[in-house]
Amino acid sequence: MPGPPRSSFQRAVYICLGLLMVGLGIIGAILPLMPTTIFLILAAWFFSRSSPRLEAYLMRSRFGGSLRDWRENGAISRKSKILALMGMLAGYAIFFVTSKPSVSIAIIVGALILACATYVASRPSSSRRSEPDESGG
Repeated sequence: MPGPPRSSFQRAVYICLGLLMVGLGIIGAILPLMPTTIFLILAAWFFSRSSPRLEAYLMRSRFGGSLRDWRENGAISRKSKILALMGMLAGYAIFFVTSKPSVSIAIIVGALILACATYVASRPSSSRRSEPDESGG
């Protein structure tokens, strides 16, 4: 892992961004359609460059196993993949029904979600069991 940034300002910015990502991850653990793990992956990245103590704390948390799987192998548990893909489908359905987008907007948003879904589905599956709320809900 790279060392901390050179300036104390950059270190402070990374810590703040890491804490913001943790906050968004906590919200994602509560709200069904908001992801959790991606925000915690980003938090671990920011902390790895600013605060080894916060990074270690995050890696020891209940999400540590998933974060290590991602960091070491780019892997996502099968359960997390299923939850993420179902969340994307539900999110698109809610978007489509509630906003009644034009055809072009519906296609653009659908293509972006499909690209994200393809990326998630293409990641290797980890062999460990996932935590119940790591992909939202």
